[in-house]
Amino acid sequence: MAANSNNNLNVGMRCIKYMLFVINFMFVLTSVLLITVGLTIKTIFNEFDTFVDDHFMSAPTLLVAIGFILLIVAIFGCVGAVKESTMMINVYGVLLALIFILEVSAAISAFVLQGQVADMLIRTMFESLEQFPKNVYVRDAVDFMQSALECCGVHQPQDWEGILAPSNNTANPKEIVLPESCCNSHYQGETSIECVFFTEGCFNQMNFVISQSAMLIATGATTVAFVQILGVICAFMLAKTIRRTKTQRALRQWQLQQSLGIYNKPINHYNPPYVQLNNAEKPQRDPDTQDFIYQPNSPSVN
Repeated sequence: MAANSNNNLNVGMRCIKYMLFVINFMFVLTSVLLITVGLTIKTIFNEFDTFVDDHFMSAPTLLVAIGFILLIVAIFGCVGAVKESTMMINVYGVLLALIFILEVSAAISAFVLQGQVADMLIRTMFESLEQFPKNVYVRDAVDFMQSALECCGVHQPQDWEGILAPSNNTANPKEIVLPESCCNSHYQGETSIECVFFTEGCFNQMNFVISQSAMLIATGATTVAFVQILGVICAFMLAKTIRRTKTQRALRQWQLQQSLGIYNKPINHYNPPYVQLNNAEKPQRDPDTQDFIYQPNSPSVN
């Protein structure tokens, strides 16, 4: 009966370990997903960093940091499961709770940033158009935006009015001069045969790219945060189960020792061993307890 109970406890402990391994494997996949999404959005923001304020970079950076922390915590949870350490699994649950707080912070910041995208882009894009003739770095950024998104100006090509000076050969001095990045050129060999200017502004597309990136951070962090709550609950429940299983295992071992008669009671000074006395000797006092030491053949007993 005791052997069957121990076998059941061992099977239960293995099931707990496998369950924790599965949960941690899901967290590893989640961490890789968070890192990938965070790096992708950070790359997008870096490509359009001229039009994106610095504080917008904090959300994807935080998402990447959460992914790496979650990866380390998942490995920590696997080690705790292998060692059957209740303390390590409890620490693992606390770390998951802290990661949940970070994820909620990332989601809130992303939701807040999403509402600021439109105003930010209008301000930064018009400022970039004004600095286009003077700043080479801004010029490259604007050209990249217009070429990549196939657009011209902020809302329309007329936004370039008065920014670029017309050439001396221009018949109409009031004609709006557009940069080459506003032109979709068709080439035959190395010679341009046709130039078609873009008619749509860049604001709508930029607003879509940046807003969707912020929304992806917010929804991703929120979804993972709710999954994280389930992980915290499971971690503490598993720690409690391991503690109970280890206690039952120790109790079974103690009962087995009792049934086999190999349990030895420790000796202390309150239960001193009997000392054999000669018949001629009188009972002696124990030096620690001052109690008389009697033996069956002691004169005081006979």
